[in-house]
Amino acid sequence: MINIAYPKFDFKIKQRDNRDIIYDEIRRGWFVLTPEEWVRQNFIQYLIQTKKYPAALIAVEKEIAVGELRKRFDLVIYKNAQPWMIVECKQMGVQLSHHTISQVLSYNSTIQAKYIAVSNGNHTVLWQIELDSIINATAFPDWDV
Repeated sequence: MINIAYPKFDFKIKQRDNRDIIYDEIRRGWFVLTPEEWVRQNFIQYLIQTKKYPAALIAVEKEIAVGELRKRFDLVIYKNAQPWMIVECKQMGVQLSHHTISQVLSYNSTIQAKYIAVSNGNHTVLWQIELDSIINATAFPDWDV
């Protein structure tokens, strides 16, 4: 597991229809502040502020085809115009189970990213894909690798 120190960030949060909504700087819009969205927004700030990943190269909640099913990934980071990393976010308290890991692996069968991460905000796992091997990584790569 990788421990992530989330950076401080002044999130824009307001109420609409008695629900908290948060402004997503990547998608440039307001979204319901679910527990999963909270993890996603903090993770985005970690990638941008701490790891220096360019915000313009992060895609949030885009639809993909996995076989004949339509699914939505949480985050994909692009590098050299190719998917480089996929991140699946779960709300805090959700265990990072075999099912969760299988979910992101199925997404990666379509995306073909070099790195795969799963996080519930408290616990994060990261793997590097090398040929046909999955290697457990101990830290997120810096952007300049």
